[in-house]
Amino acid sequence: MTFANVGTLGVLPGRRDELVVELTRRSAVLAEAGCLLYEVGVSEEAPDAVFVMELWTDAAAHRASLDLPEVQAAIAAARPLLSGEFGGFRFEVVGSPLRD
Repeated sequence: MTFANVGTLGVLPGRRDELVVELTRRSAVLAEAGCLLYEVGVSEEAPDAVFVMELWTDAAAHRASLDLPEVQAAIAAARPLLSGEFGGFRFEVVGSPLRD
């Protein structure tokens, strides 16, 4: 069953665009690991936050991706830009009017 992970990442003041660059680097590894969608967004209403929406083949694929060297390197690059404030939610997708 498809797994969704939607979250907010608090960013240090003035560092949002740097985090966006880190999070939007091309990564064939994510697709190979089972990532179906990885979207990064911003809102002027929340200048010190970055929003991430992920869809994975399943929750196990998402968990396993966190152990990949490339993903660990991306996390290490992003960590100094983060404020430590995180939010979001996870859920199993049960359907969509856009696909079977």
